[in-house]
Amino acid sequence: MSNDILTIGKYEIKRGTSNTIELDLPNLYNTPTKLPIKVLRGKKDGPTVFVSATIHGDELNGIEIIRRFKKLSILKRLKGTIILVPVINVYGILTLSRYFPDRRDLNRCFPGSTRGSLASRVAKIFFDEIVSKCDFGIDLHTAAIHRSNFPQIRTNLNNKVTLKMAKVFEAPIILHSELLQGSLRALCDEKGIPIILYEAGEALRFDEKSIRIGVNGIVNVLREYNMLPKVFKKSKRIPLITSNSQWIRAVESGVIRTIKALGDTVQEDEVIAYIDEAHSDTTFELKSPFDGVIIGKSEIPLAQEGDAIFHIAKFNDLENAEGKIGYFHEDVIEQSEFDELQDEKTIE
Repeated sequence: MSNDILTIGKYEIKRGTSNTIELDLPNLYNTPTKLPIKVLRGKKDGPTVFVSATIHGDELNGIEIIRRFKKLSILKRLKGTIILVPVINVYGILTLSRYFPDRRDLNRCFPGSTRGSLASRVAKIFFDEIVSKCDFGIDLHTAAIHRSNFPQIRTNLNNKVTLKMAKVFEAPIILHSELLQGSLRALCDEKGIPIILYEAGEALRFDEKSIRIGVNGIVNVLREYNMLPKVFKKSKRIPLITSNSQWIRAVESGVIRTIKALGDTVQEDEVIAYIDEAHSDTTFELKSPFDGVIIGKSEIPLAQEGDAIFHIAKFNDLENAEGKIGYFHEDVIEQSEFDELQDEKTIE
């Protein structure tokens, strides 16, 4: 999209400017409610992209990813427009809740309606005023409450555009994810707006490794679309790609002793946890049903029978998998990489 003036709500934003704006949302009882947005516009023409976070009010990693990203000095050389929305669910974050006050999941309420529920009205405002004006987008998530995710991109592997974005992002895992009715991603797909989801970390927690990968990933995507200057890389981080994953559930109720962590490779029939009965010496084994990599896990040491404990992505070549994600167990996004991107001054 190429316009000298970008209009969002009542605001007109010119090229070569940086603006903090607020969109009016439905009030919370008698309290005025606003959606805070940061818009960065380069002097030169280029795509318009949104980066959003906290569509679920307890998924906080994205707030810090966007905060660090907007401080990067490399943004002074931006071509095109970036619309940053660090907190979409401004209601849920007040109570550290995934949901809206009406108990609805915003990511099941798109395209929304001006006459619908509170979540539906916010969904319509967010899409009409921001997403619909963009060429592509990146939506930042974490796992649900009491779970954690290994850094991963979720997208439709059959969509060449989003698959390319996912690869360029350089998260360790790319997982095929079907479109869910009412989700932002489903609506974007319908409207022809490519979008990828970055899933990493745990609800209500900051995870440093996930945050660094997230910041670096956004920069990588913008460089691919010539919005930021490209640099020569000695080596690229090649993600693992899979369309097959499964949550492994507790075979009995009890206390969990996990012996595998996020990012670990596991073999078929390998024991990944023990479940101990609290009032006896009985122990049950929890085994992996196939070769793969652990990309999600429960963080609660208690389980009822049937509870989801481990999320395993299937990979047949474990040696190749270990080689590709091995460096993600280290401090893979070195501080030196950020030193060449950022300084202490926030772009205003």
